[in-house]
Amino acid sequence: MGQSHEKVAEGALVSRRSRLLGAKSQLFYDEPVHLVRGKGVWLYDADGRKYLDAYNNVAHVGHCHPHVVEALCRQASLLNTHTRYLHTAILDYVERLTATFDASLSTAILTCTGSEANDIALRMAQAATGRMGVIATDATYHGNTTAVSQLSTRMPPVGGRARNVRLVPAPDSFRHPDAMANGKAFGDAVREAIASLEQDGIGLSGIILCPLLANEGFPTLPNGFFDDAMCAVREAGGLVIADEVQPGFGRTGSHFWGHQRAGFVPDIVTMGKPMGNGHPVAAVVTSSDILATFRNAFRYFNTFGGNPVSCAVANAVLDVIEQENLLANAHDVGAYALGLLRPLADRHECIGEVRGAGLFFGAELVRARKTREPAPDIADEVANRMRHRGVLMGKTGIHGNVLKIRPPMPFSRANADFLIGVLDDVLGEVGGVSA
Repeated sequence: MGQSHEKVAEGALVSRRSRLLGAKSQLFYDEPVHLVRGKGVWLYDADGRKYLDAYNNVAHVGHCHPHVVEALCRQASLLNTHTRYLHTAILDYVERLTATFDASLSTAILTCTGSEANDIALRMAQAATGRMGVIATDATYHGNTTAVSQLSTRMPPVGGRARNVRLVPAPDSFRHPDAMANGKAFGDAVREAIASLEQDGIGLSGIILCPLLANEGFPTLPNGFFDDAMCAVREAGGLVIADEVQPGFGRTGSHFWGHQRAGFVPDIVTMGKPMGNGHPVAAVVTSSDILATFRNAFRYFNTFGGNPVSCAVANAVLDVIEQENLLANAHDVGAYALGLLRPLADRHECIGEVRGAGLFFGAELVRARKTREPAPDIADEVANRMRHRGVLMGKTGIHGNVLKIRPPMPFSRANADFLIGVLDDVLGEVGGVSA
């Protein structure tokens, strides 16, 4: 009776949502979860059931962290205004934030979303170079503005892709391991894109990429993989933009930023969701020269970007990362979780490759390891069954078949034990067990 009542209530809520927000307003899972509360790595639905959050990098330091909530409330009770008045919160935060980067990256613009940050980054590159061409991979995602949505292949732009955009093949460590060896194949593809832009009289402004290639399925990248591509871009006078929305703020465990782990220094860095632990704050970090050029070319102003409340929240997030040693935790628990996940490939034929770094890990699912045929339907089924077993996770990748496990940074070894145990059971149910 309770379950029937739950489905009726859920159906009514979905119907109301479709009427008010549009029929294609996206929801996770075949049976959506009605969440009402969060704490740490746990989320709770309207019926009091709890779920291990193994998806949410938005609540980077844990849902409703008391130190972050207190900082938000305290500042909201004092002052909240825009940055055309003087206030110290934005200056204190930018100084602290840029101290985590190479010395060349010393200035910032604060925004509300990663989409805004990436939009500004593209304009910075165009202002600095005087050219319009931009390169990205063909399986990426950098946001929702008109400019950055041109880079996504999931939903092709109405009217066709802009002439100044070139998309290069995303690296695939499972199907094309030889091409991963030294990054030359990727570098060659970037050179080809640069030549195409030159031939069309557009020229290169820069390349934008996630240093972890998260949406591409976070393939296993050898050290220095991006070096050849970076050289090609810089030889052509272009800039390198690192989108750190997913690998940033210690997510990979070994470094504070994904580009540091990948071994290159970008010209522009963007960041978003994890920065405010769910509060809408994002940023673009760059050199003083590039920022000055941008300021001269565009009269950019953001009413809410860098407001005192957002800065207090973002500063509190940095406090928690430091005080709770979350970078070290990501390194330790991530390695531990991968150690639990790898043996599953011996038992489940549907696991093609296990991969990840820190608290961003998962596995590519296939119909058979020998054929390497992607199995996005199995990935869907796994995510839905995990949801019913109390674990929230997602999928990503070139073929939509890579299980994505990306929990809040306080995720523990005990949490990993629980998650991998449930995943082992679910894979046995949906993917079969190898002999």
